[in-house]
Amino acid sequence: MHVRARRYLALLAALAPVARGVASSSPVGAGASTQAREALRRRNLAIISHPDAGKTTLTEKLLLYGGAINQAGAVKAKGEQRRATSDFMELEQQRGISISSTVLAYEYQGYKTLILDTPGHQDFSEDTYRTLAAADNAVMLIDGAKGLEPQTRKLFEVARLRRLPIFTFVNKLDRPSLSPLQICDQIEAEFGIRCCPVLWPIGSGDRFKGVLDRRTSVVHLFARGARGAIAETVAELPLNSAELREMLNDDELHAQLLEDAEILDELAPPLDLAAIASGDITPVFFGSAMSNFGVQLFLNAFMQLGLPPAARAVEDGGAGAAADFENGAIEAGTRVVQPTHAEFSGFVFKLQANLDPRHRDRMAFVRVCSGTFEPGLRVKHSRLKGKELTLSQVQSISGNERTTLDEACYPGDVIGINNPAGTFAIGDTIYTGSERISYSKIPSFSPEVFALCTNPSPSKYKQFAKGLEQLLDEGAVQRLRERGDMDGGAGAAPILAAVGPLQFEVVQSRLQSEYGVDVTLERLPFAAARWALAGWGAVEQATADGKLLGVRKLEDTWGRPVLLFPSEWKLNSVLADCTTLLQLRPYAVAPDIEERRRK
Repeated sequence: MHVRARRYLALLAALAPVARGVASSSPVGAGASTQAREALRRRNLAIISHPDAGKTTLTEKLLLYGGAINQAGAVKAKGEQRRATSDFMELEQQRGISISSTVLAYEYQGYKTLILDTPGHQDFSEDTYRTLAAADNAVMLIDGAKGLEPQTRKLFEVARLRRLPIFTFVNKLDRPSLSPLQICDQIEAEFGIRCCPVLWPIGSGDRFKGVLDRRTSVVHLFARGARGAIAETVAELPLNSAELREMLNDDELHAQLLEDAEILDELAPPLDLAAIASGDITPVFFGSAMSNFGVQLFLNAFMQLGLPPAARAVEDGGAGAAADFENGAIEAGTRVVQPTHAEFSGFVFKLQANLDPRHRDRMAFVRVCSGTFEPGLRVKHSRLKGKELTLSQVQSISGNERTTLDEACYPGDVIGINNPAGTFAIGDTIYTGSERISYSKIPSFSPEVFALCTNPSPSKYKQFAKGLEQLLDEGAVQRLRERGDMDGGAGAAPILAAVGPLQFEVVQSRLQSEYGVDVTLERLPFAAARWALAGWGAVEQATADGKLLGVRKLEDTWGRPVLLFPSEWKLNSVLADCTTLLQLRPYAVAPDIEERRRK
């Protein structure tokens, strides 16, 4: 059994197991400490999918059934339709896509539930990767008609890299779909993870009647509800009920359901918490987020099967930077911090500018990993050599709504800390106590598109500089400079670097809408970037040896050399000749000392 599964089950057994079936109003035993009880009643999940699989719609319906909203919003709202809670940026509402990860929290059946809604488009995948670092569970959303798609495959591998339990929700069964057995076969063949169907569909498209809950052998039949409203349950009948055939009014569907149920009982693996925790099986649910079929049943099951906050790996003296990214697993012997650790600790997984555009605010999203956080707590900043900070202005966040935090927070929670001076970077750890804690850092990925960013209105230079600084601090787009350009100022246009071109559109749109500045972006002819960890001396030597012809040499905001390659062929050539000399790497993390940082 994987070490994470063992630790989880041992912790759960010590503090009173969560029973399967009907959710308990008191999910944790009363004899445990307040911190342990609160940690074990946290459930957070990150939803990952290919674009247009219905991720934002599912998020809205989970909020609806959780009681966080009264009516689910639409991805592209028309007329008096309500906008999606998770997509609050103007560009998100115009495009009908998720651009930035969102934290949404609510109470449900005695559990504190956090949904980490993530972008699906590949150009915004870096934000998704970072959000997965803060998650304890991942929900893989699949379009029932299309099966596995490219971005789903990529994000699954990242979720597996971080050893997250993976729940699968097959969506859009109210449209003609692949057979459920075919979808399960795809998942098992491509991902090497066994499927354990929990909710099994009865028909698809116009013949989609409901689902079988295999845990209880109860069939739930639905009637389509009004758009955005909770679906009406027509009936709940035992699988072997004589009335079921009559209620279905479809002999073929009834016969197929009985046959499927018999096959699944023989071939599907048992629903085992340890196997879920270790990633050996994925519980599979079928339904329709748009029509509300099966969503609440999924939510109820997730409360019972989802993992509470887990132990987190800690770097040993800074030597293991980005260890989670490279190695993923928390292996035996690795130093970890348990959620029940008495001292507070947490890490920054997201930075966001202008949640409230009227105040030009900047917010650091911190995932609480251990201990108890209360407003006014004095913490140490791990990257800044233990610099002490008093966290008095702390927010509770749900979408773009913020409220002043006036209660204690526990492992699994996400808090927002004001970050006006840019004190925090992605991956920073804060902690209390005498023992330094530094969680494995979250890397910035190698950009693939580059552009000169120019301000055609010199009179708006201050707005341009401030807006660019605040937006780039979020980390989705990076700024590169010529070496020695200390001010990055009026004399030289900054070079922006991103994973995908849509990130540039976001910067342009937000500079215009949030700062009143129109900018021009001129694409540059480079295809890849690498950080030279060996430093400028090695770069100069490689240049003198003629190894970097056609390669542009810039520096990042920390003053470190970044090489831009015109083609993959040139990159591979330099890797073949200079791997040892330059120590090239496709990602970077914020250094432990902020001396070299320049705005």
